[in-house]
Amino acid sequence: MILIFGGTSDSIEICKKLNENGMSDDYIISVATEYGKSIAENTASNVHMGRMDEDRMCSFIDENHIDFIIDATHPYAVDVSMNAIKSSNRKNIGYIRYERKSLLENLSYDGCIIVDDIESACDEIIKRDLNDVFIGTGSKNLALYTEKLREKRLFARVLPVSDVILECEGLGFSADNIIAMKGPFTKEMNVETFRKYNIGVLITKESGIEGGFMEKIDACEELGIPVVIIKRKKIDYINLVHDIFKIIDILCVKH
Repeated sequence: MILIFGGTSDSIEICKKLNENGMSDDYIISVATEYGKSIAENTASNVHMGRMDEDRMCSFIDENHIDFIIDATHPYAVDVSMNAIKSSNRKNIGYIRYERKSLLENLSYDGCIIVDDIESACDEIIKRDLNDVFIGTGSKNLALYTEKLREKRLFARVLPVSDVILECEGLGFSADNIIAMKGPFTKEMNVETFRKYNIGVLITKESGIEGGFMEKIDACEELGIPVVIIKRKKIDYINLVHDIFKIIDILCVKH
């Protein structure tokens, strides 16, 4: 049995490819949230919901006779990836990491400011006296942004689900500052959104092609808006691929 750690559109594509190859009963996809579960259930017949630490992963592997892990989590879900690697080593089973290719080396817009983490992103915004900040990194770390940038006007683009909206409101965001939409977004939609809210700077993550990363950069370049990009943390993955078809080839031979 294959265990897929999901939560991204990439993980759903992997599930679809497995289904197409007659392997719909050969995998379990694990997601962290109800929203992730609702998306995964449209494609996968066996979905597990709930966060797992290393020990819980090991127990889950034993309970479900897992012999291979596909790590298709978000590039910034570092703790999940580290636990998946450790549990695969402990249980002596296969592990493969699928990750979108980095696009940083392809950037030509000189308004890009590349940083290591959220704290550094906030420091750059304060240092450069930038205002009307568009947070394009999701809802997970909004509390940190509001703490570090309390003197700034913040706009958050988040998923249109009730618990996320409530979280935003609890942090002081109003209807004027919450943009509840599901991406990815085109360049044109980004341009219109940034114009509408008179955005002065964008904070984004290095999400890759599938996450609409370049559409954000291109929109900012058109409008002359600086972009603060939080780059991925470097992990020494034991088996990293950027091509979903390579994963399918490996699994079809193994199974």
